[in-house]
Amino acid sequence: MVVPALHIQNITKRFGTLVANDDISLTVQAGEVLGLLGENGAGKSTLVSILFGQYLADSGSIEVFGKPLSKGDPKAALKAGIGMVHQHFTLADNLNVLDNIVLGSEPLWQLFSRRAAGMAKLKDVASRFGLDVQPDALVAGLSVGERQRVEIVKALYRGAKILILDEPTAVLTPQESRGLFDTLQKLVAQGLSVIFISHKLPEVLRVCNRVAVLRTGKLVVTLDAKTATQAQLATAMVGQSVKPLEAARAANVGGVVCALTGVNAGKPGRNRITKMNLTLRAGEIVAIAGVSGNGQGALADLLCGVLRASSGRIALKGNAWPDGPSTLTALGVARIPEDRRAVGLVGSLPMWENATSERLRTPAFSKLGCVKRGAAQTYAARIMQQFDVRGAGLQSACQLLSGGNMQKLILGRALLPPDGQAAPILIIAHQPTWGLDIGAVSYVHQQLLAARDAGAAVLLISDDLDEVVALGDQIAVMHGGELTAARANADWTRDGLGLAMAGAATA
Repeated sequence: MVVPALHIQNITKRFGTLVANDDISLTVQAGEVLGLLGENGAGKSTLVSILFGQYLADSGSIEVFGKPLSKGDPKAALKAGIGMVHQHFTLADNLNVLDNIVLGSEPLWQLFSRRAAGMAKLKDVASRFGLDVQPDALVAGLSVGERQRVEIVKALYRGAKILILDEPTAVLTPQESRGLFDTLQKLVAQGLSVIFISHKLPEVLRVCNRVAVLRTGKLVVTLDAKTATQAQLATAMVGQSVKPLEAARAANVGGVVCALTGVNAGKPGRNRITKMNLTLRAGEIVAIAGVSGNGQGALADLLCGVLRASSGRIALKGNAWPDGPSTLTALGVARIPEDRRAVGLVGSLPMWENATSERLRTPAFSKLGCVKRGAAQTYAARIMQQFDVRGAGLQSACQLLSGGNMQKLILGRALLPPDGQAAPILIIAHQPTWGLDIGAVSYVHQQLLAARDAGAAVLLISDDLDEVVALGDQIAVMHGGELTAARANADWTRDGLGLAMAGAATA
């Protein structure tokens, strides 16, 4: 009888009355790629945290290559050969590749780092698994794909036999994604086991041998990837059929709402824009693709009023660009920020205050310096009803909401005007579906398309190439703070977009 690389048996974990993992049993064989799918809150993160010993299961057991894994002990998990590459890399930019890989793998009482031994081991690992890394290269100068490769080598350097990849292609170009898939083939060919966590169903079916789907803490199905379909996986994740997005291109493009001409902004480094020209028209979505950190944040901050241009001209409806976020909001500029928890909402404040926060000083919600609580709460209730915000009441703190419901609240605040006010004329949507499950993603896309069709100009900034291609009427690419010319969706190929994202075409 073949002993599995990983055997999870009857794992249950509760947080108060919430059952995050409900009697989950899974096996992963040596040399197998197991896809792990589920909506936000389905229990994936909890299960992985139990594997690493960060959480202690209430019941159940875990065996690694037939040996029991100590509960609640991260060191034991690492020693047993469990490694993980997080979606957000954990590398120090100011150190080189070798230092990043060796860091934390040597005893604290050791006076000197054994760099020669570390270099030899690094080269052996890289050679054995066919992973090309430059030990002396500074991490700050590496591409995103190269950084991910370093993270994988770091896990293998520590003896990983079971590798967990969390949303591994979220910030990769198509070419880098294909490189990752080639790497995975080499790893599993040598007996490494992989748990592949992703929301991208096509790549899950391409990479994995089997796919396990969690829903509301339970394992609902395990399917053979060769015979499974995207529709089956989507239905298993959300409990009902999910129609694929079939976005028609813009039918009624109107006049120019916003125009940037020769704009420079931001500080030297990753988050700046240089000599930018961009035109946003009513009834059209302009989607900007690019690997995160190439100036997208500066562009979003500029158009949301929290960053000023150092040179160039920005116009709103032909007039000079106004100063300050509150003025822009009053003129019909709506924002969906990149980080819903840190920037979009104040977690400790109640729902109704967050719903009105960007308009709190307007006549709709204040008079003589006093908040009109009744009007504010009525407006918040409209948002919760029309945008299907679930999980908390008007007086409840926003931090109690799931990520998807937080995003719905932000969408409602941006897109639903108070009584007597016009709908937004310009919407800045920065990573609007980051970290959301397939059901929430579909909902956000539908709302952005509806706003476009109602006449708003929409700027979509996204790392997700599938999202860019699905929604963008016009598409441009950012690299190194520079923006390519926006072209019609049909004029781009996926490979062409990937090359531009890598800096091969910035014109």
